[in-house]
Amino acid sequence: MTTTQPDIARPSAVRSALGEARRLSFWAENAAPIGLLVLVVVFAALSPTFLSPGNIKAMLVAAAILVILGVAQSFVITTGGIDLSISATMTVGAVGFGLAWQAGAGFIASALLAIIASTVIGVINGLLIASGKVTDFIATLGTLSLATGAALILSAGKPIQVTSIELLRITTGSVGVFGYPIIIAAVVGVLGWFVMFRTRFGLHVQAVGGSEESAVANGISATRVRIAVYVISAVLAGLAALLLVARVGAAEPTINTSYLLNSIAAVVLGGVSLTGGRAKIVGPILGALLLTALANGLTLLGVSQFYQPVAVGLVVVLAALLTRFQKK
Repeated sequence: MTTTQPDIARPSAVRSALGEARRLSFWAENAAPIGLLVLVVVFAALSPTFLSPGNIKAMLVAAAILVILGVAQSFVITTGGIDLSISATMTVGAVGFGLAWQAGAGFIASALLAIIASTVIGVINGLLIASGKVTDFIATLGTLSLATGAALILSAGKPIQVTSIELLRITTGSVGVFGYPIIIAAVVGVLGWFVMFRTRFGLHVQAVGGSEESAVANGISATRVRIAVYVISAVLAGLAALLLVARVGAAEPTINTSYLLNSIAAVVLGGVSLTGGRAKIVGPILGALLLTALANGLTLLGVSQFYQPVAVGLVVVLAALLTRFQKK
């Protein structure tokens, strides 16, 4: 007769999963997907229209710009930097597009000019930070003001109306519930993930953010990497500018600071370390979707827009507190 001893040394997979879920590191690592799932369940229960095809499509389209900016910030923040000028860079790109269109340039030429105008800001940021040794906070704060002023001067402070068939197709076209803006954002996300995790450059970005001295000792040019991430951020801001112009039908010369704050918030929610060296792309994308779903759900419930920034702030602060418990 044999007796079966309880398996104490080997906890079951279920027991192991439950143990992991009790750790704060689990919640820190998965703040964006868990938060997004909770919001979907709560808002779906409170509002019957939240999960309607029309509202889902509207949320995805609204999230497209923030997704692109979140990917852009991820490259910069992975190096331990931050781009405070990203929303102003987007505004410069929008104004550049509007002026070129107003002058009679076609859609392609206007779009290229928008991205080039934005890229100039990125090059200035990169040179100031990497070569000029100006701290990222001060450098991008300065270019934020510079870009804001340039947009207002070039447009005389007035919105530039744009009527473009191509932009109209971008705003109205879709594949099922997926509008063209979110498809463009998804392509940016896939390319961003590939560059970050499947190329030597992405490895260099993470190495510089983890320890610049060690990266340089291993032959990595930290200067080139830092310039490159700010240029990438600016190029993506220029692309986001096209979606912004398509969405509002005009090139607005005043910046929308909520894009700046929410792009950083999406990165924090996505689990990217603000001290650098810890890269994620999917996390910030989910963070952008979470913030968009939060704003949309509160609007459907009739909550005043004055309270929405408070809700976003609470979510971001909670996520920031959880980052203390991320696995190293």
